[in-house]
Amino acid sequence: MMPAGTQILVLKEGTRRERGKGAQSNNIAAAKAVADAVRSTLGPRGMDKMLVDSLGDVVITNDGVTILKEIDIEHPAAKMLVEVAKTQDEEAGDGTTTAVILAGELLKKAEGLIEQSIHPTVIAAGYRQAADKAREVLEKVATKISIKDADVLKKVAMTAMSSKSASGHKELLSDISVKAVSTVAEQRADNSYFVDDDNIQIVKKQGGSIGDTELVDGIIVDKERVHPGMPSEVKDAKIGLVDAALEVKKTEIDAKIEITDPTQLQAFLGEEESMLKRMVETVRKSGSNVLFCQKGIDDLAQHYLAKYEIYAVRRVKKSDMEKLAKATGGKIVTKLDELTKDDLGYAKLVYEKKIGEDEMTFVTGCKNPKALSILIRGGTEHVVDEVERSLEDATSVVAVGIEDGKVITGGGSSAMEIALGLRDFAATVGASRSRSRPLPTPSRSSRGRSRRTRAWIRSTSSSNFAKSTRRGTSSRA
Repeated sequence: MMPAGTQILVLKEGTRRERGKGAQSNNIAAAKAVADAVRSTLGPRGMDKMLVDSLGDVVITNDGVTILKEIDIEHPAAKMLVEVAKTQDEEAGDGTTTAVILAGELLKKAEGLIEQSIHPTVIAAGYRQAADKAREVLEKVATKISIKDADVLKKVAMTAMSSKSASGHKELLSDISVKAVSTVAEQRADNSYFVDDDNIQIVKKQGGSIGDTELVDGIIVDKERVHPGMPSEVKDAKIGLVDAALEVKKTEIDAKIEITDPTQLQAFLGEEESMLKRMVETVRKSGSNVLFCQKGIDDLAQHYLAKYEIYAVRRVKKSDMEKLAKATGGKIVTKLDELTKDDLGYAKLVYEKKIGEDEMTFVTGCKNPKALSILIRGGTEHVVDEVERSLEDATSVVAVGIEDGKVITGGGSSAMEIALGLRDFAATVGASRSRSRPLPTPSRSSRGRSRRTRAWIRSTSSSNFAKSTRRGTSSRA
């Protein structure tokens, strides 16, 4: 049995514990500090923030979620506010700053209610009730749209970019966003639409101006042709997509070949050459005149491909291969021997073009592309990065508008409508609602008691009033 007065340690030694109103105030103060950090970036007159990390890398942006991701936050309550911004970014793509500021203001108001001895669970229940009512208000003021309402969708994209530094080119960028999202949107059986943002490839290249940003109805592959003897442009391209190497396979175990005669060496080299030639023949017989290979292509295979005037690109990223398949209608083949005419994709034109200092392959003129590319240009790296963030916000909100089939007005007007609706709703809940209920009619047996009670209240009130009057007289004196 432990002696009386012995200290029992439940938490690890050195652990700091906070509880009660002190912990609540601390958490609310941390969350408000995060909200205040991004408050000045909100709206068309919002200012950009310059963020410098420990390595000296600079980020210039007014995008709320980008700022909060770059800031190294340690306080757990403040981290939860960062999660709010991330969730908003994933679900809607825009409105991250607004979400954080609203959360900060709600906590600020909650602090005042806690000081009035209202329990936090009651405050949270009230906020949930208000959130449900806010959704009802938004449903009433929302306007129904369809994928064909390009003008409305363009305005939605322009609203998302109004507070960005790229707002000077919002006409061009919003037009690109709407065309891109409308192209990759897929219709479901119930006539609703689904948009996968991953089907929109964004390629950044420093140089030129923001006005040089363009939409490519196909895919841009950041690779050049493997051999200078290959054609730099192929019209009516039949595209083969191969996830296999055009190289001689090496054994998985250590192997040793002993050659005792010069003719055996020649036969060995000849067999290696013929194997590569057979691989190229397989590609040629399929009818392919453009080949995208996810793995390597041997130098000798490059020679034969150039000889047959086949445009080839090697070591293409897996994500680019998947987008090429969606854009061209081709199939990715994992075994070269199984490549046939039915597996080929189609594009009107495949060509190599120099963008900045790099050679890139453009696959354009796809028949019904379900994946496409946006080439972003800008004078500096910071400008290009900010345009990318603006386009991602714009494409996300347009995609959400198409999927939901509804839009609301921006510029704070919807928030004002919610505020008006909640003020009217507030009069019908809580203490106000209890006062509005009709009082029950007293029975005969209770009338006598109620008369005595009223008489006692009057006498008590009179004596209290006399006391207060005397106190007031003496205080004035």
